[in-house]
Amino acid sequence: MRSFPVLIAAAALAACSGKSPAPEPTGSASAQPSAPAAPAAPPASAAEARKVSEASSLYEFDYAYPREAAAIPALKDWLDKDLDAAKASLLADAREGRKEAKQGGFPYNAYSASKDWQVVTDLPGWLSLSTIVGSYTGGAHPNYVFDTVLWDKAANVRRQPLDLFTSKAAFKAAILKPFCAGLDKERIKKRGSVDYGTEWGDDMNDFVKCVDPLEQVVILGSKGRKGFDRVGFLIAPYNAGPYAEGDYEVTVPVTPAVLAAVKPEFRTAFAAP
Repeated sequence: MRSFPVLIAAAALAACSGKSPAPEPTGSASAQPSAPAAPAAPPASAAEARKVSEASSLYEFDYAYPREAAAIPALKDWLDKDLDAAKASLLADAREGRKEAKQGGFPYNAYSASKDWQVVTDLPGWLSLSTIVGSYTGGAHPNYVFDTVLWDKAANVRRQPLDLFTSKAAFKAAILKPFCAGLDKERIKKRGSVDYGTEWGDDMNDFVKCVDPLEQVVILGSKGRKGFDRVGFLIAPYNAGPYAEGDYEVTVPVTPAVLAAVKPEFRTAFAAP
């Protein structure tokens, strides 16, 4: 499998789960109070993680999810269907790419796709996962973005993290200042300063501004293991800096302001530090 940059993986897991990182889509569920409990699932210790790895001259495909996800039948079914859909899409694209390469008289390089779901945090009522979504379609280099699954165990549904808040505007207002400060801190680590200097010209101006946190992948994590007490933002290459800088990860704590923006029915899922 082609090596996709994984700068974010360890940092995101460590920052949001409060434990050492382990080896690491988008529907929306109605944000209503939890439904009756789903049928009992086998304990995570009895469930088996799944890992698929295939390679040929046409494509390379990798997909994995942990036993914590496999222990929830509805989530396992969702992930298995996502695996099948991802592979089918890769095959269709790869066959078309090989056809175009043959017609154009240029070499064909095997297409690839990968997802490796990792546990961000596993709470009694919630399972939070994240993954790098890697892809290569014959260009100069592979690319990757991020995705997350937030599973409400009591309602037995997937929820979008922002669905737990009263509104996107309320959530953004609560986290914008610490998010922008955190992003600048990470930029300084990578480049020595927030700015690039005048020698870069106007082309880099967008990479010195704060980005919209709502356009990034939001993950919910827990260091204290009593409830969600931190919010992570996974920022793909090109969003906050040039490709050479890779991805960015920013984590902000669940402050009273953030807690005030949570919908009442989900307030018990959070724990302010």
